[in-house]
Amino acid sequence: MKNPSDIRRWLSPASALVLALCTFATSAQQPLKQTEFNANFGQYFSDVASDELQGRAPATVGEERTVAYIEQNFKRLGLLPFANTSYRQAVPVVQIDPVAVSALTFSGDKLPKSLGYKTEMMAWSTRMLPQVEVKDSELVFVGYGIVAPEYGWNDYKNIDVKGKTVVMFVNDPGFATGDEKLFTGKAMTYYGRWTYKFEEAARQGAAMALIVHETDAAAYGWNVVAGTSPIRFELSDPNKNLHKAAVEGWVTTESANQIFAASGQTLQSMRSKALSKDFQPFSLAGKASINIKNQIREIDSSNVIGYIKGSKNPDELVLYMAHWDHFGLDFSRKNDKIFNGAQDNAGGIAGLLALAEKFQQGPAPERSVAFIAVTAEERGMLGSRWYAANPLLPLNKTVAGINMDVMNVYGPMRDVQVFGYGASELEPILDKFAKAQGRYIGPEPTPEDGFYYRSDHFQLARYGVPMLYARGGVDSFAHGKEWGLAQRRDYTSNFYHKVNDEFSPAWDLRGSQQDLWLYYQVGHELANSKVWPNWYSGKEFKAARDASLAKP
Repeated sequence: MKNPSDIRRWLSPASALVLALCTFATSAQQPLKQTEFNANFGQYFSDVASDELQGRAPATVGEERTVAYIEQNFKRLGLLPFANTSYRQAVPVVQIDPVAVSALTFSGDKLPKSLGYKTEMMAWSTRMLPQVEVKDSELVFVGYGIVAPEYGWNDYKNIDVKGKTVVMFVNDPGFATGDEKLFTGKAMTYYGRWTYKFEEAARQGAAMALIVHETDAAAYGWNVVAGTSPIRFELSDPNKNLHKAAVEGWVTTESANQIFAASGQTLQSMRSKALSKDFQPFSLAGKASINIKNQIREIDSSNVIGYIKGSKNPDELVLYMAHWDHFGLDFSRKNDKIFNGAQDNAGGIAGLLALAEKFQQGPAPERSVAFIAVTAEERGMLGSRWYAANPLLPLNKTVAGINMDVMNVYGPMRDVQVFGYGASELEPILDKFAKAQGRYIGPEPTPEDGFYYRSDHFQLARYGVPMLYARGGVDSFAHGKEWGLAQRRDYTSNFYHKVNDEFSPAWDLRGSQQDLWLYYQVGHELANSKVWPNWYSGKEFKAARDASLAKP
């Protein structure tokens, strides 16, 4: 791939080749609409995916070049900076490397003596301490580890787990039964995510939280849990993250069966208990211990934020978001060492710049509109989490947002896949503009995998802000559904988080252009109205939104 050699060249107009791709004429047999949204999108896309940015890892030369590129484009487009004269929002990050993890040992007549690290269990600590120990901590089974008032569910009722080790299932009861009256059936809720379970265990005061791994319920195998890097990234915290459980981790299905057998139970009998609303948590037969030694490194990274001030209601905000980071360089590789992260997520940043350019070409919107390029999504959505806690305007003044993570490079699609479908009042707005394109909206193909909770929009949604995460699906105008599905499968299997996720001039970017037109229309309508969309009744984020809007 040929790369720009300096930032002045990156700011040049789109190349003729990319422009041709973006504005490719449609055939008479396939009447398509809104496929020419922004002529510079393809060049932005190619620039951000270039080798020059070295894979865009936080706290590297790649970060500095990426942030400078976004920053200079924001300035060129005339966006206002986040603070004073700077578009950068500093994000304090800590890298925690568990350099030594002991076996997980047990005391109890029928319990296994120990479980081996990575083979039978996985454990870490996100506390910013050189050594963390949990010793002789009472084992307690807490079902699915969920406290969900809107579903009338509390797996921690009538028990105090302070200082104890909680053991729980992954996902939520609806997945196990498929009953749509139980949570949301097969579609995962926020309460099914492993991250939520660790958060709730910490709120309850547990010393250690262990999730039982099951491939179907987790949506990935044990190789994903144990085979990826054990290094954790967290937001740096003055309290050293002591509000978190001392140890978090997983145990294999086989290991869980051994633990449950000591109390005369099986995996099946424990699940049967956990699926009842009347479930009562109970102690297991024994105690657990573990010791972890950490290497701590604090690093600085940045979100990049530019905005347009609203002409009538500047204190109300509509936002667009995409993450700029990827995995950087891997010097252990002999050949290609750069994780370019083209689809994930150079395309999202290109979309952010294209949308900013479009908004600046028209009259100022009535409400303010922000364009937020966040860091460390690949490290646990840290940049978006930091922004949610330190926003440009208060979150009860944030009308709604749109997140872009992996753009469609396979040409125009009839369907628009909405992740977390059926959640908020943003969907009718999206549907209206999708119909104007001759398209239809619907859910993502595997809602049980919980993808809505795995990208940056979630960090604002959890505070109640309605966030839309949607993109062109698989029903190709030119080739049909099976072809579209094959492209997505090929990307997931052969390109996702791999060094060969590189920009290709052969991509058909008309699909991205379609989606950008949609994102613009939804945001433009919100930014020029008095509408305050909310979550639908019974959704897990509605209570947070209602409470937020009730604040002065």
